[in-house]
Amino acid sequence: QVQLVESGGGLVQAGESLRLSCAASGRTSSSSHMGWFRQAPGEEREFVAAISRSGGNTYYADSVKGRFTVSRDNAKNTVYLQMNSLVVEDTAVYFCNTRSRWSFGSDTNEGYWGQGTQVTVSS
Repeated sequence: QVQLVESGGGLVQAGESLRLSCAASGRTSSSSHMGWFRQAPGEEREFVAAISRSGGNTYYADSVKGRFTVSRDNAKNTVYLQMNSLVVEDTAVYFCNTRSRWSFGSDTNEGYWGQGTQVTVSS
């Protein structure tokens, strides 16, 4: 089993930044790909960003490309999501995910999930 705990969410104004963190424990994590998804009220969960085991490969949704940066520190079993130039449409619960397959673009259910952290962007 893997446990994921997200932190760093909050309420910000449009144009501001937030940094989310996800700490992994249990049967982790340095051997797994990690990613971020989000779910807005009334919407389906959607992919945001992913990073490979070594950190050498990253992948972003078009909606966040150029604004968000995913990174990881395998020594700390932690993955980060730096979110800049936030817009109202980024408002959602953000979930951390870890999985063994690089399937972030095609599968929104696979792997282990954190409990989520709320990000609210006001205009």
